[in-house]
Amino acid sequence: MSSESPKVGFVSLGCPKALVDSERILTQLKLDGYAITNEYADANVVVVNTCGFIDSAREESLAAIGEALAENGRVIVTGCLGAEAERIHAAHPGVLAVTGPHQYEAVVGAVHAHAPIAADHDPFTDLVPPQGIKLTPRHYAYLKISEGCNHSCSFCIIPSMRGRLVSRPLDEIMAEAERLVAAGVKELLVISQDTSAYGSDLRYRTAFWQGRPLKSNFEGLCRALGSLGVWVRLHYVYPYPHVDDVLPLMAQGRVLPYLDIPFQHGSPRLLKLMKRPAHAENTLERIHAWRRACPELTLRSTFIVGFPGETDEDFEQLLAFITEAQLDRVGCFEYSPVAGASANALPGAVPDALKAERHARFMACQQDISRRRLAAKVGTGLEVLVDRRDGGKLIARSRGDAPDIDGLVYVRTRRQVAPGELLRVQVERADDYDLHARPV
Repeated sequence: MSSESPKVGFVSLGCPKALVDSERILTQLKLDGYAITNEYADANVVVVNTCGFIDSAREESLAAIGEALAENGRVIVTGCLGAEAERIHAAHPGVLAVTGPHQYEAVVGAVHAHAPIAADHDPFTDLVPPQGIKLTPRHYAYLKISEGCNHSCSFCIIPSMRGRLVSRPLDEIMAEAERLVAAGVKELLVISQDTSAYGSDLRYRTAFWQGRPLKSNFEGLCRALGSLGVWVRLHYVYPYPHVDDVLPLMAQGRVLPYLDIPFQHGSPRLLKLMKRPAHAENTLERIHAWRRACPELTLRSTFIVGFPGETDEDFEQLLAFITEAQLDRVGCFEYSPVAGASANALPGAVPDALKAERHARFMACQQDISRRRLAAKVGTGLEVLVDRRDGGKLIARSRGDAPDIDGLVYVRTRRQVAPGELLRVQVERADDYDLHARPV
């Protein structure tokens, strides 16, 4: 690469889906001849990939744009908040350009316009690895299988920002997955807005990979990914009936026994107000059936307390739900109005103090569940994936732990183990959210 190549600074905010967008943009910029820098002062232009899911994320994004403007002055904005260009221009009139979510060509075009590449740029000198530029450690990667969402949950504006469901062709997904595995990735984290709806917009048409036909649906995707010999972790799975078909693959070890399902509440009345898909399913009965089919299954979920109209009875139903469900990993959020969400018009706003009280009660209940479920693992053996070393300990994750959002397994050993290696350990003790183990 020429020393004269323009340099691009990059700030990536939000969820793993936004991180994948950032990786795609950076890969294209690198192919186009740009250098990437971590320093504001070195950058010819700074790209801020924003989040706009809730008001606090909007404020964080606007603050990041302001910081980039103050430190550099030449800023291009993209991502979910980019769908609200007027709001960005009103807060920061000095930005050079604003593009919306997954508008890759538009943001790359804006970079070219404001930091042009030399006319004699030779693309053959700006090589990138086959898997592209990754912002995760070498041994795991996010694999985005679709864009958008067909639901109209009353608290969410994602469909208005990212559009309706558009599934990637299955052969294209598998080609990317193969490149990642060939580059050393040991764990594929499957993400989308609605993973279990994969292929519905394609009418589940037949795709071909390695000369064999595959049905473009959730089960077909999992079967294909499960043949690659690496950990496959499923995120953002709605509990449609056909999710049951993947449990045998988990029991067989083809796919990790892990489901990230955003249940959101335990009250049928509240779920109806939220307009949640599959809210009428007998969720508790299915959770018990899943665990019978795959006893090692780890269930992660998120919930909202303080949704408009939530009564004491609704909240007690939620506590009863998580007590019976015995979920392994849980996040909880106090309801926050989102500009443009239909839930804002619902009656029965819950006072902030009551939201906070319910949040504290919920987390105390779940902490007790988590503590007991982890304590049951003491004395058992686990396979863990090593993320890094910290002094005399390895920082690792079990099959039930996704990076950044779940617990950790701390392994005390002097043994030299590289990040990305799999290791058998025995659990010696547990705390509220993490395990402590030794190699076996």
